[in-house]
Amino acid sequence: MDVSLTAAHWVYLGGIIVILATMLMRKNIVVPAVIGTFLTAFVFSDSLVTGLASIFNASLVAARELFNIFLIISLVTAMLGALRQMGADRLMVAPFRRVMRGGTSSFIVLAVVTYTISLFFWPTPAVPLIGAVLIPVAIRAGLPPMAVGMAIAICGQGMALSSDYIIKVAPGLSAKSAGVDPDVVADRALVMSLIVGITALLIAYFTQRRHMRRPAPELLSDWESRAESDFGKPVDAPDSGATPTGGGAIARVPAEAATSAAPPTSTAVLAEPVTASARQVIDDPFKSIRAAKTFAVLVPTAYLAFIVYLMVGKFTDLVPDLKGGDAAAMVGGIAALILFAAAATNDKKGFLETTSEHLIDGLVFAFKAMGIVIPIAGFFFIGNGDFSAAILGLPADATGPTLLFDLVNAAQSHLPQNAFVTSFGILAIGMIAGLEGSGFTGLPLTGSLAGALGPAVGMDPATLAAIGQMGNIWSGGGTLVAWSSLIAVAGFARVPVLELARKCFVPVVSGLVLSTAVSVLIF
Repeated sequence: MDVSLTAAHWVYLGGIIVILATMLMRKNIVVPAVIGTFLTAFVFSDSLVTGLASIFNASLVAARELFNIFLIISLVTAMLGALRQMGADRLMVAPFRRVMRGGTSSFIVLAVVTYTISLFFWPTPAVPLIGAVLIPVAIRAGLPPMAVGMAIAICGQGMALSSDYIIKVAPGLSAKSAGVDPDVVADRALVMSLIVGITALLIAYFTQRRHMRRPAPELLSDWESRAESDFGKPVDAPDSGATPTGGGAIARVPAEAATSAAPPTSTAVLAEPVTASARQVIDDPFKSIRAAKTFAVLVPTAYLAFIVYLMVGKFTDLVPDLKGGDAAAMVGGIAALILFAAAATNDKKGFLETTSEHLIDGLVFAFKAMGIVIPIAGFFFIGNGDFSAAILGLPADATGPTLLFDLVNAAQSHLPQNAFVTSFGILAIGMIAGLEGSGFTGLPLTGSLAGALGPAVGMDPATLAAIGQMGNIWSGGGTLVAWSSLIAVAGFARVPVLELARKCFVPVVSGLVLSTAVSVLIF
């Protein structure tokens, strides 16, 4: 099919190239994305008014399409703030300390607990929870600090976040841009993430195994005595960003980890007491303990029941099969009810005000963590025929331009018609997109490319979108990029962040290569 490219196509292509180059330079891509939107719309319409309006319209369309994601993030974050206020978050992981008797068992427990918490609540609470409760136990059991950092990063920032199978923010972003079913992307991303994660964990374990030692209290004492971290500051100096790690030690969550543009893996909203929890105190300590224990059991039970319901609906006809939007709504609904119950337990008299403050904290976090995605997604949406008409201000019944598809269609005769080459190309683009330290901002790019390239090479766009999602999040989510939320992991494990990123490189890249090859063969 012959495609006639216009000046708008070339301007849009230039915008993509500039965004990729900006990512490679580890700079923020919001400004290039907004300028690219303006220039594309201006050249397409030959109207300055349309060009200026497109800046607003693109973000408005993106916000409308993605607001359900923001709402889920805010509700889950608000719920976790209420649980943290009563101490239930730590009690949820405390039982695992009993089985951490040696280096190997500690590595396995850290991996399983980090993955479980991160899968349900994202890595944001996982790092301070593990740092406060399980890391000191693992160190005492003989697990080296570097192995601790690798296990947490691979399972939390990597394996759990790259699939995001429960809350489905990442699959939703990828699928929206690719024009495919989010559930299909989520299912395939889950399989790919497990392949990458298990491969990386096995390599990490066998490379660190020789450094494991016999359990001894002195190991914990030596680890706690480490005064300097890779950030050039004492990791045990108490301040507003500190979190207790047990044994009287304090592990600092660096400020740069809390303020980076990363998705919900690197914010201080849950690493520090929220506004409401800083002011509300339960007067009766015995009631507080009972409440914390109750919610420590209630929350995992509620979400476990939800997972069972999803599985029953997926594989049987006993209950309705919830699709992506309905399942996400259930997650938000459960989080909201637990939030109300926890807030009422924490502060009966000020229940209404406390709940509102937790919700505000959640909304602020959601927009801090994900707000950067809106103008970036807006640029890539203007190249998608499903959204371009609204962005360009065309009539409701008008068909919008498909700029990205046209570019790919025009270039397909010059591209290798090979599924393997295309898949690894999408993977590489995803990894490049993650270089700016955020695992989510590149998803509109890889999703759009997957939707355009998939039919050209005879591959399901959902598979390509999931591959791009793996590259984005494993790179920028916090395993390969030292200026991402990996900083927080390194801070709690008390290892140099650059060394941790270097140690993770071979295991993670090996897993990504294997996962991509397997995905082309089985999907």
